Amino acid sequence: MSDVLVIGAGAVGLSAAAAFAHAGFEVELWEKREAPGAAGSTPASRAPSSRAIGIHPPALHALDSIGAADTIAAEAVHVRRAQARVTTRVGAGTAPSLVGTVSFDAVSRRFPFVATLPQHRSEAIIEEAARRAGDAAHGSVTITRGLEVVGIAPDPRGATVRAQASGGRTVQSHARFVVVAEGPNGLSRSRLGVPVAGRAYRDTYLMGDAADTTGDGDEAVVTLSPDGVVESFPLPGGVRRFVAHTPVLLEGARPDTLARLVETRTGHRFDPSTVTMLSTFGVRRRIARRFAVGTRVAIVGDAAHEISPIGGQGMNLGWIDVAELVPVVSAILSGATVEAPSEELAAWSARRRRAAIAAARQAEVNMLVSAPGTAADLRLRALGLGATLRGGGGARLARVYAMGGDPPGVR
Repeated sequence: MSDVLVIGAGAVGLSAAAAFAHAGFEVELWEKREAPGAAGSTPASRAPSSRAIGIHPPALHALDSIGAADTIAAEAVHVRRAQARVTTRVGAGTAPSLVGTVSFDAVSRRFPFVATLPQHRSEAIIEEAARRAGDAAHGSVTITRGLEVVGIAPDPRGATVRAQASGGRTVQSHARFVVVAEGPNGLSRSRLGVPVAGRAYRDTYLMGDAADTTGDGDEAVVTLSPDGVVESFPLPGGVRRFVAHTPVLLEGARPDTLARLVETRTGHRFDPSTVTMLSTFGVRRRIARRFAVGTRVAIVGDAAHEISPIGGQGMNLGWIDVAELVPVVSAILSGATVEAPSEELAAWSARRRRAAIAAARQAEVNMLVSAPGTAADLRLRALGLGATLRGGGGARLARVYAMGGDPPGVR
């Protein structure tokens, strides 16, 4: 019997394994995929998909507790400023105007930036941190891949989890606490009887990573246009992530499609032959009714809350879920909260659910502000955004997009 069993070895599940091992627990980590990472969705994907890339200051503080923050910060691009641009016309020769900038210099003492790093690198760094925690004088981590969870049964002393391995072999383990971190499409949450509330949005996007010839350096750029937004973010190695709003889901799109969308809205054309990742996605919001089951199961990351990637807070929320969960579980397993373990876990659940709802609402605002519109609409948005950025609203926006900056109590 292990102390903690984590289901799912994505970015959040790996961080959970590392964090609980650092807290002195014996941890099992089960993952359905046979190998880490994921391929992109088109033939243009010659490298692992970078997926989520933005890592905010509160998440870096959370990852610092497992020894991963410094390595991530060393590899990542430090985005200290973001530009807002607007164009009221689309087509050849368009030249967006600068509306204003947002600076992240004041959001955190230690991490005054948003770090950008492809997710497969973040996951690799966190997995190495988990393995180091298991090798050090902490707890232990055992990672087993190729196990698909088919049953989970909580009880007052923990939970029994059954999984099917390749070849049909069944594996079963009882853990004193179980953390479900298997992403939005895993079945453990529904097997536990936890419903979700949410909706699908009409917004669709095409995104890709290409050689950066914009001249924008380490700054993020958001360009509003009548046809929808184009966001771009620097990545290590002279690469830039482009995300373009599309009228419909452009499944099967090629790199030159993204290049045309970017050029007609921003005036910049990148070389489509340099694209290393290309994917399309729609947007939906799904938040579990509760993030805890009884006193021995917690649901974290995308398994608990799936929100729009526009704003880049989903993965970060999961890391903070874990950071706030570890002391609660430590108290439960040590017997320090014998009188009211369910109340402690329920309080964590309510707190993290409120954070997810707030992030989802912010993502909705982001999509609304960046939606397609008429030239008159864009002029009004530019005036409002410019006035906000010139006043004290710029600092407030920076804190919103940086998820509040430093956690409470950090000096």
